[in-house]
Order: sequence, then structure tokens, then C-alpha cells
Amino acid sequence: MALPFILAGAAVAAAGFGAKKGYDGYQDKSLANDILESAKSDYENDKKLFDKANERTTKSLTQLGELQLKVGEDFKAFRTIADKLLEKLNQSGSKDINIDFPQHKLDKIDGLALSTTAYLGKVAGAGIGGAAAAYAVYGGVMALAAASTGTPIAALSGAAAYNATMAAIGGGSLAAGGFGMAGGAMVLGGVVAAPIMAIAGWAFAAHAEEALSDARKTRDEVDDAISKMTKGRSQLNKTRGYVVQIKTETQRIYEEFQKYFDSLKAMDHLIKTGANIDAFGDDLIQIIQNGYQVAAILTDIITTPLFKPKCDSAGKVIIKDNVVQIETDKDGMQVINDAAIDETLAKAKFESKQFD
Repeated sequence: MALPFILAGAAVAAAGFGAKKGYDGYQDKSLANDILESAKSDYENDKKLFDKANERTTKSLTQLGELQLKVGEDFKAFRTIADKLLEKLNQSGSKDINIDFPQHKLDKIDGLALSTTAYLGKVAGAGIGGAAAAYAVYGGVMALAAASTGTPIAALSGAAAYNATMAAIGGGSLAAGGFGMAGGAMVLGGVVAAPIMAIAGWAFAAHAEEALSDARKTRDEVDDAISKMTKGRSQLNKTRGYVVQIKTETQRIYEEFQKYFDSLKAMDHLIKTGANIDAFGDDLIQIIQNGYQVAAILTDIITTPLFKPKCDSAGKVIIKDNVVQIETDKDGMQVINDAAIDETLAKAKFESKQFD
């Protein structure tokens, strides 16, 4: 065969091969684009659902924390007025008057009041966002740690509570990844955040130029992130369910406390304007005593941790770097303290019936 014909044949073959490779490349690129577009769509849809659950949980935690901090502030004000009026009543009478109320319960109420005051002062000075949500998560666990270690709650409420808050919401990278200021970071930690952040930082379109194997790898990683977001969403919703229960019961009983607090403030005003304190003696004692009883019920609710703390073999709460360690499940999620919460709320409903 003449050489020119041989070369022509080779050229045709090469062109055919090139065309086939080009077609295969087009097919691979097209399939890679389809895989990436599907992955991107699935990711964005699940991320929206996750963000909504996280937002709702954070909002509920914030509302609960704000209520708990307000309760603690009112406890301090109630105690201050009650002590002042009792002192005046004792000074006007011939015998000492004491409130018939267990000292250990009063100490616990005082501890909560001091804790909230110190906490508010610390986080307000630091300008930390999400402080109320952080208190809803860590307020109870810090109080439990205080009881466990024998350290006064007030002592833990300063640096320790501040550090706990920072540990909960201070993961700047979590917030930067759109993970939320407080709720998600505290409830889920980094177990969900890491894969979300990794994918959120990708430019999906750029991967269309990569090999098909890279697209499939991306699909696998998106599936893993979606799986974690699904578990995270379930945990957030479960957490929110308990937070709503706690807030509802706290609000209901707090309204009872406010009745006694309002009566106490009204008496204080009358006495300041010249009324004889002896005329209010029995009523004053009853108001203070009932106020303390309701405050004790509220204190038990607030100091019951939302998440289950880790304990050592002696039953003491484990604290590392001034931060209480929380139990996590097989997926790395913090374990909700459901049994203790259920028991505390049931007890609160029973004990508060006398004040309805």
C-alpha cells in the first residue's frame, strides 16, 4: 500500500479515536455535572431544613435562658426586700421572728440568685451574643457541678460560667460556617458542623471540570453531611421539645411567684410611706414563706441540667478547664437529661398545686 494511503488511514483512525475520547469526555463531564448539581440541590434543601431547626431551637433556648435569668434576678430582689422587712418587724416586736423554711433550700435559692447576677455581669461586660441561650444550657449544669464539688454556686458562676459560655458559643468557625450563634454549637458541638462547613466552602460549579471520580467522591461526602444534618435536626427538635416543656412550667410557676413578689413590694411601699409594719406581721410572714416555697420549686427546675453531665465513679460532676463535661451519644450528640427533667417537672407540678 502506498505510504500516503497508510498515513491517511492512520489519520482517520486517530481522528476516530480522538472523537471517541472527546465524546467520552463530554459524557463524563455531563455526568459529573449532573451528579454535582443533584448533590448541590440535595445539600441546599437539607441545609435549609437544618438551619430552620437550628434557628427555632436557638430561639427557644434564648427565651428559656432569658426567663431563667429574670427569675434569678427577682429571687435576689425578693430576698433583699424580705430580709429588710423581717428585720424591721423584729425591731418593732418583743421577740425574734423567723421564717419556717429549710435553710438548705434557702441556700439553693440564694445560690441561683447570685449565679444569675454574676453571670449577667460577666457576659454583659464581655458583650457575648447568645448568652441567654448559653445559660439555658449551662446554668443548671453549673449549679449541679457546684453541688457536686461542694464549691459555692456563686464561685462557679463567674469564671466557670463564663468559660462554659465561651466553650458553647465561642467556636467562631462554627458561626462563620452559618451554624448559628448558640443553639447548634451547644446542642450538637462540632459533630455536624465539620461536614457542613466543609461542603459549604466548596464551589460546586468548579468541580464540573474535575474527573467523574471526584464528582462521585463529592456526592459521597454530601450524603455523609446530609446524614449528619438529619441526625442533628432530630436532636435539635428533641432538645427544643424539652426546652418548651421547661419554659412552659417555669413560666406557669413564675407567675405564682410574681403574685407574692408583687404583694411583698406593695407592703414595702406602704411601710415606706408610713404604715405600721406590725399591722402586716402575719400576712408578711405568710407572703415571704409562700414566696420562698414557690422559689424553691423554680430553683429545682432551673438547676436541673438540660444535658446530662459526665460523672466520675464517686458520682461527682467532671469539670475540665472550668467547663462541665457533657455525656455524648454514639453520634457525638450531647445526651438530653430527659429522665431527670421529667422527674423534676412532675415533682414541680405536684408541689405547686397548693398555690393554684
